[in-house]
Amino acid sequence: MRLTLRPHERVRRRPDFLEAYAQGRKHHGRFLTLFARETAAPAARLGVSATRKFGPAVTRNRAKRRARELFRHHRLLPGVDLVLIPRRGFDSAAFPLLVSDYLAALRRLRVALVPARDSRA
Repeated sequence: MRLTLRPHERVRRRPDFLEAYAQGRKHHGRFLTLFARETAAPAARLGVSATRKFGPAVTRNRAKRRARELFRHHRLLPGVDLVLIPRRGFDSAAFPLLVSDYLAALRRLRVALVPARDSRA
């Protein structure tokens, strides 16, 4: 299993972030704010926006790593851009709490996950 996101799996350009904010659906969770925008991209993409207001660089980078891990473990169907903005406590909350908040946000935004493969097969 790859531990990194490939370039085509990342939202990197400012116009893409701005389009997600302007045209995407939004959900405020306990630990995150999530924007979802449908696209014609061949893969689902993730962008994380952690501003200096969130904390020092160490805290922001930890939040970004945790966000990428959420995205990596819960694959989405192609054609969606997600922009995640971490909220207070995102960097220190227990990971299962983040998972439940993230999945609840995806359900609320009607974003489809890739069906899980049966590991016994």
